[in-house]
Amino acid sequence: MKWQGRRGSSNIEDRRRGGGARSAGGIGGAGAIVVLLVGWYFGVDVSQFVNLDGAGQGSAQSAELTPADERAAEFVSVTLADTEEVWSDIFRQQLGKVYNAPSLVLFKGQTQSACGGASAATGPFYCPPEKKAFLDTAFFTTLEDRLGAGGDFAAAYVVAHEIAHHVQNELGILGQANQIRARSSERESNAISVRIELQADCFSGIWARAAEEKFGSLERGDIAEAMNAAAQIGDDTLQRNAGQRVQPHTFTHGTSDQRQRWFARGFESGSLGECDTFGATRL
Repeated sequence: MKWQGRRGSSNIEDRRRGGGARSAGGIGGAGAIVVLLVGWYFGVDVSQFVNLDGAGQGSAQSAELTPADERAAEFVSVTLADTEEVWSDIFRQQLGKVYNAPSLVLFKGQTQSACGGASAATGPFYCPPEKKAFLDTAFFTTLEDRLGAGGDFAAAYVVAHEIAHHVQNELGILGQANQIRARSSERESNAISVRIELQADCFSGIWARAAEEKFGSLERGDIAEAMNAAAQIGDDTLQRNAGQRVQPHTFTHGTSDQRQRWFARGFESGSLGECDTFGATRL
């Protein structure tokens, strides 16, 4: 992926050297740690399990930054800037609307959000009440070393997927879907979650296509990196790799095949209308 030398985003909130951070009520203590660890491994969004309504004050944990940390932060900043330009264009051209870009919180170790505690174990996530994405760049190492999904564009796909949740939030899709989930059984809630996540994968594909058209940023093998990342974090693959029996009723993000298919659909079409996972009879 060609990213060096391009504009970085001003919407980065860097908490890696410590500083104030918002906190929330909900699951706490050892219970929160267990939930967050399970959430990271199985690709479950943290906001599904913690209270989104609390508010308070906390602090980020400061840590020494390495050259790799700084390079990752620069990469994330450029990728976020790319999403800002791409989604501004898409909202204007396809919807006739203005895109309000989110902030992205970089942290190292742990921090707090309105969706609960965040640590390296949680993986990247989007917090709707704050309209912020949260990312410990150490996750990129985890993605490559533990999940077998290395490469710059695999990392860009991770960022693009979380920003896609913000796009859903801006369109009112995420709020409506989560309201329905709150009234549903666990099985039904999981099924809705899968549609949310697959649509975010489709939106990520749209971003990848538009980024190539606008910046010429893709290199040979980049789409293969993103497709591999999508495959490695499919619910069925994660369950198999954990030595568990595959249980479709517990899926929250979709199978590896589904995640790849919807990313490819977005990339090939470039159209928001092609990403209607909620109306699709076949995922």
